[in-house]
Amino acid sequence: MKTHYFEDFSVGQTFESGGRTLTEADLTFFSMLSGDWNPIHADAEYAASTRFGKRLVHGVLGMAVCTGMLHEMGIFHGSAIAMFGFEDWKFTAPLFVGDTVHLRLTITELSLGKSGRSGKLGRRFELINQKGEVVQDGLSGLLVQTRAGAQAAQ
Repeated sequence: MKTHYFEDFSVGQTFESGGRTLTEADLTFFSMLSGDWNPIHADAEYAASTRFGKRLVHGVLGMAVCTGMLHEMGIFHGSAIAMFGFEDWKFTAPLFVGDTVHLRLTITELSLGKSGRSGKLGRRFELINQKGEVVQDGLSGLLVQTRAGAQAAQ
């Protein structure tokens, strides 16, 4: 997909990534990186005794996968300036090793900056599993260049 600038977006516009299967390696590497070895993630015997019946993939790993899927889409290559953060993020269903997820990104808000060189996008992230269930949902604002802003930066 090609780079999009502020004027290429509209409220309600959606983008969908390709799928990605969460693996045992993802779970282990994320445990190592984060230092989160909670038994719900790391101990199969313990996790089998919980209501989930098996180990959960870290919820925050789902957020990280979303940002990777944004990169895969390519729509912000060369136009993104800064992400404002995550808001109202909800873990609505568990993630498991073997789940295949994809990202649905919806533009929720547009606000052109005073200079006309950038604008703020409101974005809704929905991480969706192979069953079509939204497993994570949240908002993230992004400051993005306009075409004029990109030309001025060159």
